[in-house]
Amino acid sequence: MLSQKTCPNCLQGELEIFYEVRRVPVHSVLLMPTRQVAVSYPKGDIALGFCPECGFITNTLFDPTVHEYSGNYEETQGFSPTFRAFHKRLAESLIAKYELRNKKIVEIGCGKGEFLSLICELGENQGIGFDPAFVAERNPAAKDVDITFIADFYSEKYAHVGADFFCCKMTLEHIPDTAHFIQTVRRAVGDRRDSIVFFQVPDARRVLRDLAFWDIYYEHCSYFSAGSLARVFREAGFEVLETWTDYDDQYLMISARPAVAAQPPSGLEREAPKLVKGDIEYFVKQQAARIDLWKQEIASLKERGQRAVVWGSGSKGVAFLSALGGGCEIEYVVDINPFRQGKFMAGTGQEIVSPSFLTEYKPDVAIAMNPIYQDEIQDDIARMGLPTVVQAV
Repeated sequence: MLSQKTCPNCLQGELEIFYEVRRVPVHSVLLMPTRQVAVSYPKGDIALGFCPECGFITNTLFDPTVHEYSGNYEETQGFSPTFRAFHKRLAESLIAKYELRNKKIVEIGCGKGEFLSLICELGENQGIGFDPAFVAERNPAAKDVDITFIADFYSEKYAHVGADFFCCKMTLEHIPDTAHFIQTVRRAVGDRRDSIVFFQVPDARRVLRDLAFWDIYYEHCSYFSAGSLARVFREAGFEVLETWTDYDDQYLMISARPAVAAQPPSGLEREAPKLVKGDIEYFVKQQAARIDLWKQEIASLKERGQRAVVWGSGSKGVAFLSALGGGCEIEYVVDINPFRQGKFMAGTGQEIVSPSFLTEYKPDVAIAMNPIYQDEIQDDIARMGLPTVVQAV
């Protein structure tokens, strides 16, 4: 049943449901201490609605009250050399482009503080990070730089905290009232024309075009194209400077600054509804077959007496295994993050193990939950002398 009817991004369009998933874990990366806790963890429903006015997509059944963002929320990708290299390259690029040296940086949704620490170290900047999941002992590097971490959600009560650069990475997709939130950020920026705002979110068009059903999960209630992202910033009173994609086009980026006058809609905004609608039509026609293909692939491995593991215990892994249903024959999920090892997958209950476990288990196939890590995973497996084949989703 539709609970949200009007688009929370442009505040105009009437939402049209196009994809539904029932009974999925409401948390994907919260640490589950036992299999029983994991399989019995609360579940919610997803009903994705498309806004024909701006191209935004949202889970119309999203309930933010079911979430528990705390130190038990294990979201970091920082144990991956591939991801760390991307983070460093991004930080260096932003520092060079916006002259971020000896400046004040605010990061909204800073996680364990890795990126904020990096951009402050490299640019000798001062930082303030907001995140209820921040854990001080997980960020020893922050002791050597001028950073204050606030273990709380960023909200209106912090709108008085000004900065030269506002950064928000992989957080806006967790926020249902996107227009209201960007307006809050705009009030925090105030009249400082030189202040730059930078946001990073998953690219919804890539998810749809790649039939990436594993990238649709409860925690992500808001899905952006470049046009819908640009629109919400423009209508909040920003001048959009640039939108672009990175990390194998998985991440959509935007930079903006306060506008001195009302900005006209861009071509990117005008084209977004039509482009996203076309992607949705393709996704709706093909996604069920993609899920069935993976079910058949795993069933075929079992018939041949072979073993498979999933590599990556984060949200993608949870959504992938949940979509495969109770018939899934996968016993273990591998993760290089030591804080996730020994825990269990929300909803489906597989144990999360370290890569070294594979020397004993000897799987025939490792299913990489993100293709960008395929080479890194293959190198790890080769170092262990295993013949395991890495197959990306």
